[in-house]
Amino acid sequence: MSKPHVTFFHSPQSRSAGTRALLEELGADYELHLLNLKDREQRQPAYLAVNPMGKVPAILHGDALVTEQPAVYIYLADLYPEAALAPPIGDPLRGPYLRWLVFYGSCFEPAVTDRSMQREPAPSSTCGYGDYDTMLKTLTDQLEKGPWLLGDTYSAADVLWGTALNWTTMFKLVPELPVIRAYIDRVLARPGVQRAAAADAELIAAASA
Repeated sequence: MSKPHVTFFHSPQSRSAGTRALLEELGADYELHLLNLKDREQRQPAYLAVNPMGKVPAILHGDALVTEQPAVYIYLADLYPEAALAPPIGDPLRGPYLRWLVFYGSCFEPAVTDRSMQREPAPSSTCGYGDYDTMLKTLTDQLEKGPWLLGDTYSAADVLWGTALNWTTMFKLVPELPVIRAYIDRVLARPGVQRAAAADAELIAAASA
């Protein structure tokens, strides 16, 4: 039985790098559709028809178009169940798995944006994502239980968080605490993550030549 085929809208050195890592970890069958963000191809009508927000990643599977990082991860990991990177419905880990995928977009990114823009946190009564310090402690408390977000079970959520924390620590948006550094290193050591990084490095080198 052939694997599902997806089209992957991607640009190296962007958020979609993590999605490429996930595709490799899943052993997915995918077609790469590259966008040059420096040339603002993501803002051209052809891509805005795919994602009006002009962001990557996006994937197309048949008639199903999926944007927004956590949604892309949920969809892909469920699409390739043989890779066992998503606890199935009925598994006690399914709820925590979804929690951490959604926590990334609903709490982590807004709080990190506040920090990067040096904005004062909004009052907790009016801010659905809380504040940066509470968000970070919630995350690190979970990482302390390790080795993965779901304990001994590695999942697509780890690909998302490991690659995202790698970028945000490099840009000093998240402190490189020992628990965070160790977690990043575990994710980056995964074979699929390494294959994706090597493939993107080749694309970057070719574009610079």
